[in-house]
Amino acid sequence: MLEHIELFFKSIFIDNMVFAVFLGMCSYLAVSKKVATAVGLGAAVIFVLAVTVPLNWLLDKYLLQDGALVWLGPEYADYNLSFLSFILFIATIATMVQLVEIVVEKFSPSLYNSLGIFLPLIAVNCAILGGSLFMQSREIETLGLALNYGISSGIGWFLAILAIAAIREKIRYSNVPPPLRGLGITFIITGLMGIGFQSFGGMLTGGGEEAVEEELPTTAIKAETKDKKPGEKPDEKEVSYNNILKDKE
Repeated sequence: MLEHIELFFKSIFIDNMVFAVFLGMCSYLAVSKKVATAVGLGAAVIFVLAVTVPLNWLLDKYLLQDGALVWLGPEYADYNLSFLSFILFIATIATMVQLVEIVVEKFSPSLYNSLGIFLPLIAVNCAILGGSLFMQSREIETLGLALNYGISSGIGWFLAILAIAAIREKIRYSNVPPPLRGLGITFIITGLMGIGFQSFGGMLTGGGEEAVEEELPTTAIKAETKDKKPGEKPDEKEVSYNNILKDKE
């Protein structure tokens, strides 16, 4: 459970697709002029990543890895189809994007017209393909973790485009210098947001500082024998708590 939580927050804030590795910048810059449009595209990206990353994990696990075809028989154990990764991953992504395009056109024509050419271009969005390739390179172990990574990566991209869209809507009423209007100020804001998101780097590591163990103080412990003679003083000796702990071990 802790592994899922760590992967979820790390994919959203620390390894954000936009602010950490700058993937999906074309759609991020072109469709972030209005919040409503950004929300629609962000939801589509979350759906596509949530479906394609687990599907591509299954393809990688049972088809593409070295020795993955052993389930067909011992004679297939030496086969390695990893050179087909790009082709199969892109085919899976294109299929899901086509499904999303059909659904959006059917149930939300206004959003379909707002997204325009950028909806089918999700198929070649490097953030979508990057999710599957990162899943493969990081050797995510289970299907559940792959699903978690797909959803959390999509949420990270969604938050990025939603934040920049909200800022760009407000910045229209600001007095921006003419040379920086448009993409200029957008790039500057994106860089500042990227720096802000990198500050989450210590969230899961605790700052990387090792706790320094402090030695317990030495104290005097009086040890008395059971059969001491009358008038005899008990023996006193200094004993360290650290020595007691070592003796117990």
